[in-house]
Amino acid sequence: MTLGENRHGKVYIVGAGPGAGDLITLRGLAALRKADAVFYDALVSATLLDEAPGKAERIFVGKRCGNHSMNQADINRLMIDRVREGKTVVRLKGGDPFIFGRGGEEALACAQAGLEFEVVPGVSAALGAASYLGIPLTHRGVSSSVAFVAAHGAGCGDSPDLSWIGLARNVGTIVIFMGGSWLDRISAALIENGLPESTPVAVVSNATTDGQKSVLGSLGTIAGRAARAGLTTPTLIVVGEVVRMSEALNWFERQRHAACARATGCDRRGAKARIT
Repeated sequence: MTLGENRHGKVYIVGAGPGAGDLITLRGLAALRKADAVFYDALVSATLLDEAPGKAERIFVGKRCGNHSMNQADINRLMIDRVREGKTVVRLKGGDPFIFGRGGEEALACAQAGLEFEVVPGVSAALGAASYLGIPLTHRGVSSSVAFVAAHGAGCGDSPDLSWIGLARNVGTIVIFMGGSWLDRISAALIENGLPESTPVAVVSNATTDGQKSVLGSLGTIAGRAARAGLTTPTLIVVGEVVRMSEALNWFERQRHAACARATGCDRRGAKARIT
């Protein structure tokens, strides 16, 4: 039986974007609005769930390090069960499904079950965070390459997975997912592998949302600065000379400060964020 002849429902594996509800794609929103069942992650904006039909089943399947509401095999099984009942299923995932989102595993499960599926890309957390910090991940004359890496693999341990550390001297910009808990060790490892202590670093939590909080520093200072700022997970780390541009291009913080001043007369400007 070909996909076109499949009489079952269909799975849409949808990237919900980096946090802000209005950063989902039009195609993703269209899929969500016709869903019979929505399987959603912990990092998905609550406002997006309201876009699903009122009668749609909403199933939380969020995962955090060391705290999984449901294991991957059970998620796959439940989605397949719903599709075989003839339902339209939306698997709503933070960021982009195919960038550290296990979307490939879910797509494979659908393919192996002979079910129709579609992958709807989303704005990755890396792209969203960088844009909202005013950090172009590539910039002429500064960085012509970028790497996305994860600080831990399939499981969570007491130390980071640094199998990618050899990239340090060969890539202009490194974006590190899931590394907030190990920022000190990651910084030390990058220095040991050839990057100067003065290399600029940005750390951001809850990127693109009203709760966004960020810190700038260098490899030598960032761990202490982030700890003092009390950043909460999820965090994203950006390493490279392009981070310096945030000092001039952080439009989101300026916009937020201006809005606060208009609304309440408060002065949230404070000291300008600096790398040093």
